[in-house]
Amino acid sequence: MELLIMDFCSSSKKAASSLALIVFLSYLLSSSSKLMCSASSEKNRSSIGGGGLFWSTEKEEGDFRKAEMDNSQKIEETTEEQISGGFSSLEGMLQWAIGHSDPAKLRETANDAQRLNELRKRQTEIKELMDKLKMPSDAELMKAAIADLNNSSSSLEDRLHALNTLLVLVEPIDNANDLDKLGGIVAVISELYNSEPEIRTTSAWVLGKASQNNPLVQKLVLDHGGLLKLMKMVKSSNLEEATKALYAVSALISNNFNGQELFYAQAGDLLLMDIMSNSSSDIRLLRKSVFLVADLAESQLQSKDELVLPFLGNRLFLKSVVDLTTSTDLDLEEKTLMAIRSLLQLSTTEALVFKDFCNLGEALEKMRQQFEKLLADEDLREYVRDIEVLRREVEFIFSQKLEKVVSRVPT
Repeated sequence: MELLIMDFCSSSKKAASSLALIVFLSYLLSSSSKLMCSASSEKNRSSIGGGGLFWSTEKEEGDFRKAEMDNSQKIEETTEEQISGGFSSLEGMLQWAIGHSDPAKLRETANDAQRLNELRKRQTEIKELMDKLKMPSDAELMKAAIADLNNSSSSLEDRLHALNTLLVLVEPIDNANDLDKLGGIVAVISELYNSEPEIRTTSAWVLGKASQNNPLVQKLVLDHGGLLKLMKMVKSSNLEEATKALYAVSALISNNFNGQELFYAQAGDLLLMDIMSNSSSDIRLLRKSVFLVADLAESQLQSKDELVLPFLGNRLFLKSVVDLTTSTDLDLEEKTLMAIRSLLQLSTTEALVFKDFCNLGEALEKMRQQFEKLLADEDLREYVRDIEVLRREVEFIFSQKLEKVVSRVPT
């Protein structure tokens, strides 16, 4: 930095010198012009008097020349002083200019100039690189990836690379919508039947990401029979495959009534119950399962009875959800409370089933005691408080549902 400032100061001196020279030349031209006019005026006044010519003696002429030289010398001295602005030399003027400059501003200007030069250099490098690489469009990359999937002679490595490419490209909704136009949905669904678990897993992941909040892709995957295969993959002994398959199932039927009806028709409720009731189920599968339950219950609330999923009122199904409150995983407990909150608000669920068969009251109280202990942990305190707020909300909705039942009982 010091070298940069020294360089800049050196440049400033040069600039100041140049500036002083320009000022000097401008003033010299102006002064010369004034001097010429002054000399001409003096000459006219000496030569012309009362409108006519006059003769002078030799003595008078000598005196005049002496006076003229003295006057010229005075003019030169005055002019030099005016040009220098009161400074003894141009170097003095330069030293004054630098001495009255703000060092902070000089450094800031130097830094700005350096950053601007670096930015311009970087822009030029990027442009040259882009011109050199000539990057293909997303559509071209998708076509190439799909071609590899459709090529029966493609190696495992090529197929996996193609799927990973699509995994990135289908995230933008426009690209996801183009997937079917390019033949990609059929190609990816075909890979769900591949003998290699990694290929099946990545294929499910691609379909899930493309279907996320995308009704068009959801319909296309459902129409091509992708849901049934994915539901079978959820039962896989390969944990990664099962997890990604359940993610894809959830993405396919989220806010999609046709998908949810098909899910129920294919015994989707039993699939979820098996996961939630199995004590050996992986925590990731449990989280995704109860999250899907919450989403299905919320969809039914918003459908205003346009969609009815009977299993959401089944007491065995409800108990499998409530039993997850005993978990020590806070994320799972939070998702479970969200699911229970939506289930309690459904007209198809019964308050007494929650109370007597699911023991929801006792479950909520145990959670309260657990959260109270966890509040002592400074790292968990804020998160636990948020979940406790949710627990109280569930408790309030539950008590209101019970009160409606009690008020209907004849006395």
